Amino acid sequence: MFHQRRSRPSLRSLIVFTLIVGLCFYGETFADHHSTEQPGAQNQILVLGDSISAGYGIRLENGWVNLLQRRLDELQINWRVTNASISGETTTGGLRRLPGLLKDIAPQIVIIELGGNDGLRGYPIPRIKENLTSMVDLSMDAGAIPVIVEMRIPPNYGPRYTGAFDRVFGEAAAETGIPLMPFLLEDVALEPGFMQADGIHPTTAAQPIMLDALFPYLLPVLNLFETPSRQD
Repeated sequence: MFHQRRSRPSLRSLIVFTLIVGLCFYGETFADHHSTEQPGAQNQILVLGDSISAGYGIRLENGWVNLLQRRLDELQINWRVTNASISGETTTGGLRRLPGLLKDIAPQIVIIELGGNDGLRGYPIPRIKENLTSMVDLSMDAGAIPVIVEMRIPPNYGPRYTGAFDRVFGEAAAETGIPLMPFLLEDVALEPGFMQADGIHPTTAAQPIMLDALFPYLLPVLNLFETPSRQD
């Protein structure tokens, strides 16, 4: 049974407002984070993804998720990133695993990078959408802010299915009122040297570019948890 969706207008309104402000003033926000005192306890980011986030075909430490942890450490942003991605994972598998991960990790942010394998297997679009929105609701029930990462599939699945697939991520994000992050392979998929021989998985060289595509969208979400410096 799918999780019943609940309305949280106050939290979602706060998320949307902060993201708009954060993206408009990205440079200023970046500097503020670099100089802000960090609290002693680490907040948690959970990445729930497939092979794109699991680092298929490359050394795990070179994957974009691990590079995200390095960047946060370099910027003295006190967050821990847990990578719960599995190669071949679908939205159904992610939905099945998410309750346990939320209980064990207690994340403040959940990055949902799933759906690509659903599309490659031709799964029904309504099922993908329901799984995504159910993961959003489960995350918010646990007190976490979820974000959805867009996915794409090759055009050979036909324009009707491919078009519906491309739209489903934005639709799920809009209907649940949560952030949407861009397709991680947008700037690397057609570039020489950035994709492995299978044409599906990115190379080591592509990982920093993928992180650069996601980070400006993630930073405003991190700002929601920023602890203001004490005033003298």
